[in-house]
Amino acid sequence: MTLQGKVVAVTGGFGQLGLAVVRAALDAGAQVAALDRARSPADATALAGALALGELDLADADAALRAVNQVAGRFGGLDGLVNVAGTFRWETLEQGSLDTWDLLYRVNLRSAVSASRAALPHLLKRGGGRIVNIGAGAASKAGAGMGAYAASKAGVAKLTEALAEELKDRGVTVNAILPSIIDTPANRADMPKADFSRWVTPQAIADVIVFLLSDQASAVTGASIPVPGRV
Repeated sequence: MTLQGKVVAVTGGFGQLGLAVVRAALDAGAQVAALDRARSPADATALAGALALGELDLADADAALRAVNQVAGRFGGLDGLVNVAGTFRWETLEQGSLDTWDLLYRVNLRSAVSASRAALPHLLKRGGGRIVNIGAGAASKAGAGMGAYAASKAGVAKLTEALAEELKDRGVTVNAILPSIIDTPANRADMPKADFSRWVTPQAIADVIVFLLSDQASAVTGASIPVPGRV
């Protein structure tokens, strides 16, 4: 699968999944920008070859616009946007806070809306643009303590469907990936007794995303694609 000649921006690009997407896109031949709220990735060498833009609040429309325009200006355009930026909280409604709902809405959904809106003029200008969102398998059936997270990720699914319909005759595809539990150090620490071999790896998710960014996926839009591993 090749992304040769493509320019791809990855939000949440300093996290475990974001870094895997950045590396996979670079390996496929793309020019890649990693955008993140953090100042820099924990591993300074992890983004070698990519443009790294940190300290960004992508839920802020103006900040997202400036960042996306900077990427397009640096590389001469934009062909793909991958909305990885997100966070998780387990919290029951009874014992939790409404602030958690606001946080997960802002990070998981509003950032994707804001970044997508900023990217649209560039994607439409280039033709054959791609947007890939990170949803969640848990959004289809929320368990106890998962209300805020599942609601925000259900919003990502509906954003994906609506924007795909909006753009389907204009050459831009919009799809979502629905991971199960991702095999990251943080998740291993939170669930030390789990069978990690059943979880989906960031690299496996990144491979599917690279396909969706490629020319070979031009007929796929409005899809929410489960990538569960063996969970």
